[in-house]
Amino acid sequence: MLLSMTGFGEARHQSETLALSVEIRSVNNRFLKVVVRAGEPYAQFESELERVIRKTVRRGTLQVHIRSDRQGRAGDYRLNVVALRGYLEQLRRLGGEMGLESEALAALMSQAVTLPGVAPEPGQAGFDAEAEWPILEKVVEEAVTRLQEMRAEEGRRMGDELLALRDRIAFELQHVRQRVPQVTGGYRDRLLERVRTLLAESGANLSDQDVIREVAIHADRTDITEELVRLDSHLEQFREVIRDVSDSPGRKMEFLVQEMGRETNTIGSKAGDVQISRHVVEVKANLEKIRELIQNVE
Repeated sequence: MLLSMTGFGEARHQSETLALSVEIRSVNNRFLKVVVRAGEPYAQFESELERVIRKTVRRGTLQVHIRSDRQGRAGDYRLNVVALRGYLEQLRRLGGEMGLESEALAALMSQAVTLPGVAPEPGQAGFDAEAEWPILEKVVEEAVTRLQEMRAEEGRRMGDELLALRDRIAFELQHVRQRVPQVTGGYRDRLLERVRTLLAESGANLSDQDVIREVAIHADRTDITEELVRLDSHLEQFREVIRDVSDSPGRKMEFLVQEMGRETNTIGSKAGDVQISRHVVEVKANLEKIRELIQNVE
């Protein structure tokens, strides 16, 4: 089963002290690239997050967005006693120098707790990397699972379309195969007609062996049997890759399409027949559609 390289997956964790959400978006890339967008303290887990994702995903650019909301505990909030004492001492000296009344000085000193550094934000004080990594890992794995489910659904649709395009190519090649004997026979008839005309005009003699040899040379020069056999083989391999779960099927399909394009070009140049050329054009058009689709196959 094919996997698309585009998709989206998300997962969440909610507890009394932590709300955590992970969103993963993937787009095309020939290789795997993981971009983590997370504030502190989760940015430090970037390498571990990539390791988790690489277990499942092989190709694509993945943007991982992590958002968290940590509810502080009572122990996370602490006054900076040293800073507070320093501010209060300075306020007392300033009040004495300015001759402030006790009430005014008390009101001024009551605002000391709001001064910078006295009551700092808890920041990472409540963060325990060893305890929270398993939580984050589980949420990321759930998001990857949902991402892969979406990619698989998209891959199923792509697989159906690729098989349909593959069958159209096989249909066109069947017409080419049926046309080959007619091309050789048509050349023989045209050659004989031309020879008769020349003989009638010149009175020269030409043996049957000469005509047979000329027709055989033309048939050999325009023979596309090998190309058709190889194309049939490539088409069968292409179908197997779509139906089989394998590593990097997208790359295998890219190679097969390249080889099919080469054989098709050879058929078009060797056959020298208008009807075969028309079928070759249709084969090329379907190959181009396949080439565009497989750019999104993992």
